[in-house]
Amino acid sequence: MKRSKTVLLTALAPVSWGTTYAVTTEFLPAGRPLFTGLMRALPAGLLLLALVRVLPRGRWWGKAAVLGALNIGAFFPLLFLSAYRLPGGMAAVVGSVGPLFVVGLSALVLGQRPTGRTVLAGVVAAFGVSLVVLKAAGALDPLGVLAALASTASMSAGTVLTKKWGRPDGVGPLALAGWQLTAGGLLIAPLAFLVEGAPPALDGRAVGGYLYLALANTAVSYWLWFRGIGRLTATQVTFLGPLSPLTAAVVGWAALGQALTPVQLTGMALAFGATVAGQSRAGRTVVRTSGTAGRKARTPGDPDRPGVPGPALRR
Repeated sequence: MKRSKTVLLTALAPVSWGTTYAVTTEFLPAGRPLFTGLMRALPAGLLLLALVRVLPRGRWWGKAAVLGALNIGAFFPLLFLSAYRLPGGMAAVVGSVGPLFVVGLSALVLGQRPTGRTVLAGVVAAFGVSLVVLKAAGALDPLGVLAALASTASMSAGTVLTKKWGRPDGVGPLALAGWQLTAGGLLIAPLAFLVEGAPPALDGRAVGGYLYLALANTAVSYWLWFRGIGRLTATQVTFLGPLSPLTAAVVGWAALGQALTPVQLTGMALAFGATVAGQSRAGRTVVRTSGTAGRKARTPGDPDRPGVPGPALRR
């Protein structure tokens, strides 16, 4: 029961991310993907740091920078670049192979041997997502494809390393999310100003959109995501990723008047079924990584201890 609750709470992160497209197109200035990535990451990270008042210490300065670069600083710009350069939904299709990336990286880094069932579920998830989001395609842009693959690889590597390194003793997932969002936002900031110039003028709708992205879509969602990585296997967590394009399709139908065809509904059923299948194994051997990396707990549903300073530097 506790594991099911953890899965459901973690799933709220990709569900929230699935609303990003609708919010971006309906509320935010057009053509500012890097500025949008910056506004998602840095304010959310600074807010979480202000709440927990815990900074990295020792080697964790470097680890937080690496994780922030993989999960945020590189992932956001590459994701937006691929979405702008690839035709109808192709970026989401490439991104849906993330579970397969994580399966391979988990075998190399974490020593978790993949099963045929897991690989099959990853293939079915990617195929289902392709049925949902793939439109009539034009010519594929090589740079766009490379960016999509790189963004997927970056997030996959960040997920596996987050699992491998865990968290310092006494540091909860809220602090870990704050460290990574801040580090990633600081990496995006100079790129955004160099490529896109000064920030655009913002009206009330844009301010509301950015507030939603920074708070619910990023601060809360990444806290839930990193909390889930600490309680579930890396493979289980990444199999929740296809919920993001599925949510985007549902939001487009419900809020933007976009039709859902029988083929898309079939793809949604396949992708959702693969997501559920990805959660069905390893339930008895979940490793939870609150505290030092590699520490194992027999009860994966134990409550976290967020906000406890422990040996971390308090501000």
